[in-house]
Amino acid sequence: MSLKVEERREVRGIIDAESFFIENKTLSSAPYLIVRRLFDIFLAIVGLAAAMPLLILFSIAIKMDSKGTVFYRQERVGVKGKCFHLLKLRTMVMDAETDGPRWAGINDSRVTRIGKFLRKTRIDELPQLLNVLKGDMSIIGPRPERPVFTEMFNKETPGFINRLAIKPGLTGWAQVNGGYDITPEEKLAYDLEYIRKRSFLLDVKIIFLTFRIVITGEGAR
Repeated sequence: MSLKVEERREVRGIIDAESFFIENKTLSSAPYLIVRRLFDIFLAIVGLAAAMPLLILFSIAIKMDSKGTVFYRQERVGVKGKCFHLLKLRTMVMDAETDGPRWAGINDSRVTRIGKFLRKTRIDELPQLLNVLKGDMSIIGPRPERPVFTEMFNKETPGFINRLAIKPGLTGWAQVNGGYDITPEEKLAYDLEYIRKRSFLLDVKIIFLTFRIVITGEGAR
């Protein structure tokens, strides 16, 4: 389910107004942003080249494991509320939301057998390197949520949309500290901490922690 165009415009206006203050208190100097973009492009290209064998292997595994497409496109909310389509390997059965949007739970019955492994190792996120190349995402930043959940979480946790002050990321401070089981409140706290403290040193630390999670499967269900 996606928001109507009118609703998205309304939400985007609220996001712009409420995130302006926090955005201007973060590290947003031109040199930092330019280097970050070059860093994103370099890692996305290298990552896609290195991940190609895995993508081919798991594409075959997904087709053998369950009926449906290999890749999954889903609308997410990016910086300043701008919506884009996130790309990932499919980890759930087709038509998993026939009854409407549902937050993924622990031991979710909709997750396929190969999907459990892909989610545990975060390999399902690799296609989002294409989103990084397009500029919809960064390598590091708050994980993008769906429009319906962004609105719901902001009602339950006021200020949740302040995460949208910067580009969403393939990985982030919240992901390496909490994984999939993290609550919206915890996610917001980690993401705002990253926005306030982001630096090249912290970015490098997140990259190394992400590699550890991919290799060990720690911090994910």
